Amino acid sequence: MHLSVIIPAYNEAKRIGATLQDVARYLRRQPYSYEVIVVNNGSTDRTAEIVRRFQDTIPGLYLIDEHRRGKGHAVATGMIRASGDYRLFMDADNATTIDHLDVMMPSFDRGYDVVIGSIAVKGARIVAGGGEPLWRVILGKLGNKWIQLLGVWGVSDTQRGFKVFTARAVRDIFPRLTIFGWGFDVEVLALAMKFHYRVKEVPVTWNNDPDSKVNLWAYPRVLLETLKVFWNLHTGVY
Repeated sequence: MHLSVIIPAYNEAKRIGATLQDVARYLRRQPYSYEVIVVNNGSTDRTAEIVRRFQDTIPGLYLIDEHRRGKGHAVATGMIRASGDYRLFMDADNATTIDHLDVMMPSFDRGYDVVIGSIAVKGARIVAGGGEPLWRVILGKLGNKWIQLLGVWGVSDTQRGFKVFTARAVRDIFPRLTIFGWGFDVEVLALAMKFHYRVKEVPVTWNNDPDSKVNLWAYPRVLLETLKVFWNLHTGVY
């Protein structure tokens, strides 16, 4: 087995080093081969410089520059250019740590094709002091009802930045993306379901970083982008 870990990064100089160290510690203990791909999404700080410095000590660490802004562009570029049999994308702030793979990978042996981290299913945990602001909790719950109704029925948490795909699922899903802002997660999962890939939601421990780039206006944008997914699904765009 060969695993690819994709980390999209925009101005993550303060956090990317610690995340890479944690990822490397975990992967060195595994019996399989791996690569780590950081996709620098137009950063204006020292993100790229820090990643290059770690290339001397972390085997299989690559840096890709993706100048088209939007997390979706960064994730799609990394996922498509990766070589792994399984491909994980995770957030640069390490909100969900890579050791969650221990409980996620067995789902592939049970026939699932896409395994996603969730804080909305039984067993999930939010680290003390790391919870979301109340407005994000409320808008997140309301928004998920809208998302399920229009595009991703049965998935309680589409937005966690910790998702694993088989290489086959990546090839079918990511080249077809049309949304590259915060709503790209919804489109990814809608496409997975359209092509009859089995999706498994797994509870994770999650720590909301106070410097999170998700702001109030991200929520209405996601809802509008979900409408676009609905339209695309029903007009043959995909």
